[in-house]
Amino acid sequence: MESPGDIFLINIISTVTDGLGSITLDRPEALNALSPEMIQGLTEVLEKWRSDPSVDAVAIRGSNKKGPFGAFCAGGDIRFFHRASCAGDTALDDFFTAEYRLNHIICTYPKPYIAFMDGIVMGGGMGLSQGASLRIVTERTKMAMPETNIGLFPDVGAGIFLSRCPGASGEYLALTGQLLIGGDALAVGLADHIANSEDLDDHWRCLADPALGDIPQRLEYLQKQLTKRATITEPVWLQQPIDAVFALDSVTDITDRLAEMGAGWPAETLEILRQRSPLMLHVTLEQIRRGRHMNLEDDLRMERDLVQHCFYTRHLARSGISSETVEGIRALAIDKDHSPTWNPPTIAQVTPQMVAPFFNSPWSPAEHPLADLRA
Repeated sequence: MESPGDIFLINIISTVTDGLGSITLDRPEALNALSPEMIQGLTEVLEKWRSDPSVDAVAIRGSNKKGPFGAFCAGGDIRFFHRASCAGDTALDDFFTAEYRLNHIICTYPKPYIAFMDGIVMGGGMGLSQGASLRIVTERTKMAMPETNIGLFPDVGAGIFLSRCPGASGEYLALTGQLLIGGDALAVGLADHIANSEDLDDHWRCLADPALGDIPQRLEYLQKQLTKRATITEPVWLQQPIDAVFALDSVTDITDRLAEMGAGWPAETLEILRQRSPLMLHVTLEQIRRGRHMNLEDDLRMERDLVQHCFYTRHLARSGISSETVEGIRALAIDKDHSPTWNPPTIAQVTPQMVAPFFNSPWSPAEHPLADLRA
């Protein structure tokens, strides 16, 4: 039965049924890209349910134009990023602070949180799912952190979840934005189970079925159903010499090694890297390396520093429309010419003096917008 815990918000459907708090992202025309209102709504729902005795677990899914599932979340609303940055709107600053707080809530949530990652799962969608206690993908899942393609870096806690991928695969995923299809995510530790998309509705319903027992019993039933799936084979791209290349000290070393290796995967990977923002490739590699030795709270504070510098790159006298990130969004989503003018234009032209200030916080520890985050 439904509960007074139900909350109705913009682009979010939330209900409480027999102990399960269910959330459906409902902005299918934008592939459920996260708006400021959705960030606020999700935070409100999860905070309310944290102490609600009628909620024993939370499940989250996306929707497409035909109904539930089919798409999870394409990330943050980059058109909003572009518009707000060009206008000097401080709502952009508020967005990232609120989003990273939401990521922290999810990662530290005291109740089981189950993410049904069907369809597209990118950027902010990873932030809504990687902290889940159970992460389910399907054969339709298309997962990536492609931020270097828009002059940004993999955020929403990627310094934690990518750096913990096996070997140097986290560096590879962060720099290239490699797309993970279905079970690929299991091979690098970014999902726990794969389900048939046609079974998702049954899996979702079982979590709210009191006939199966209490929430722990329902979760046990669900996991037994999921383990019936066949073992996933290692994707072809993961069989390449990723560790031998992407564990090297610098982006320049990585690209030099790829150039030496010749045709096939090395040449294809090198071409991908040459299309990305050279500056943000260097920043991203440093982010993943630092994140590997951080806790969640310090990583989110670092990422909040980084994103501030991305839109207000004062040490390079660039901000707003002249920033790397706004230029990348322009080329991909606004003008759609797919020809960003990166500055500097090549990987070799990026200097340590350009990269290091990204890791200097614009705030004192006490004034940091995420200063109060605790484990």
